[in-house]
Amino acid sequence: MRKRLLIPTSEIDRLSSTDFIDLESAAVVEVTSEAADFPVESALILRETQGWRAGLPGSQVIRLVFDQAQELRRISLAFEENETSRTQEFALRWSSDGGRKFQEIVRQQWNFSPPATTRESEEYRVELSAVNALELIIVPDIGGGAARASLKSLRLS
Repeated sequence: MRKRLLIPTSEIDRLSSTDFIDLESAAVVEVTSEAADFPVESALILRETQGWRAGLPGSQVIRLVFDQAQELRRISLAFEENETSRTQEFALRWSSDGGRKFQEIVRQQWNFSPPATTRESEEYRVELSAVNALELIIVPDIGGGAARASLKSLRLS
């Protein structure tokens, strides 16, 4: 039998921000839209806490294109919705060929029901080599509503 030990959430939380890749200097970000007051770098830069919000409703893409291929071991995502009840779906994908082909890491749905359920945090342990592009696709409301996608933070190590 094969097994892996999981690190308890409390230990993950104690890991310092120095463990994360400095995306500001390691990648170019491509985004389908952004609200003027919530630019995409607000979800990607380590010292930022505001988060990103789409400028338009509907499905959105945030793509990181790395200057040099990366080895990824951990992907941390946080979403926050304080206003609208909705079911969101996101997919996280990676590429080692410059974005010509992507392989899915995870696809997940989450129900936001403010004021009780407003935050989704996900931590993924991965073993990915030669990653030169990482893509996050967010469908903010699978029911087709006019909700706008948002991302509180995306951290990689």
